[in-house]
Amino acid sequence: MKVALVSSVGGHLTELLELVKALPDCERFWVINDESPVLPPDERAYRIAHAERDPLVLWNLFEVAAVFARERPDLMLSTGAGPAVPAAVVARLAGIPVVYVEPTSAVTALTLTGRLMRPLAQRFFVQWRSLTRAAPWARYEGGLL
Repeated sequence: MKVALVSSVGGHLTELLELVKALPDCERFWVINDESPVLPPDERAYRIAHAERDPLVLWNLFEVAAVFARERPDLMLSTGAGPAVPAAVVARLAGIPVVYVEPTSAVTALTLTGRLMRPLAQRFFVQWRSLTRAAPWARYEGGLL
């Protein structure tokens, strides 16, 4: 199985790095919106334009489509933020299942990315049990950090 790991840098990437530790051995690659010194050097990573809430997000659709056409992932996994939504749109159009994990910072309300990802993700996880009151359709399996 090949997994596309999609995240913005910073805390979202930190959480995704923790989540990857729990994944069984599988082929994977990263789609991030900035350079990151925390990614292991032997990991394949694609950098897309940093485009949150501006017209460049449309360019992200084409960037991600090119990456997914080249890599052909079987699953997309994301902890948000910026690149998650355009990548999920491309994944859904390509028939690739999407798994989304809300960040630890979302305690009582979904993030903007979480609200946008709800119709795009086949599996949606939250890291606080309290958040299931705001999102009863989400699954709580514990926190990453």
